[in-house]
Amino acid sequence: MGITAAVLVVFIALWEGYKALGQATGDVWPFTDIPLPVSTSDSAMPHVWTIVTALFEPASAASSQTLLSYYFEQTSVTLREAAYGLIAGSIIGILLAVVLRELRFVMRGVLPWLVISQTIPLVALAPIIVVWVGGAGFPSWVAVSVIAAYLSFFPVTVNVLTGLNSADPIHIEFMQSINASRWSTLVRVRMPAALPSLFTGLRLAATASVIGAIVGELSAGTGLGIGRAILTAAYYFSIQPENLFAAVLVASLAGVLFVQAITALEWVALRKRNNR
Repeated sequence: MGITAAVLVVFIALWEGYKALGQATGDVWPFTDIPLPVSTSDSAMPHVWTIVTALFEPASAASSQTLLSYYFEQTSVTLREAAYGLIAGSIIGILLAVVLRELRFVMRGVLPWLVISQTIPLVALAPIIVVWVGGAGFPSWVAVSVIAAYLSFFPVTVNVLTGLNSADPIHIEFMQSINASRWSTLVRVRMPAALPSLFTGLRLAATASVIGAIVGELSAGTGLGIGRAILTAAYYFSIQPENLFAAVLVASLAGVLFVQAITALEWVALRKRNNR
């Protein structure tokens, strides 16, 4: 916790230091005419305290709800969509890993395509998923969760597959010596050995699912979610830049909390194993 706070302090210091440098030199590097990569004007780079203060101001002139409360409300929608996607993606990823581990000929044919699937730009794929899911008669939030699941399944698949293959050879030889079936070896030896790798994959998938949900909201036009809130704030960036930075800050914190929830689940699931 102390390290996290220290990193935050350093980040704020770098932000304010860069802004102070630009304000003092007219947005050029000292003793040169080379412009700084980002303008340090208040309309492009607000002070940190301006961003924080904006969170406690009314979200709109017609409402007494604070911007922080509004962003939390929208973030809860995004996290729910991301959670559905994470659950679906994790189940698909685990099943794929088991199939790839037990059927090697399938792994040789399928794994390269799984890798290729992750190279498709999400901004191009998301509208297609939205159209397909909408055409099937499902609500828009389902499309958002499908996009989150698409980004979630791959890290789970890769990490679980690595974990299944990392079982202690001595334990595998013992199961073979007692003529245990492949299913029994999988359940009793390989799956327990894969648990740490599974949670590593889940942490990566949790971050990916939040990103997928935010991008999905932009494509699905749900009207709700922190992704839509970010887009709305971007429209008014020229007059209220601090609102956009505040939205991004809340979205980032939501992703961190999502990952921390997985970390807590990992601690509960593996505490007996780690205490041996």
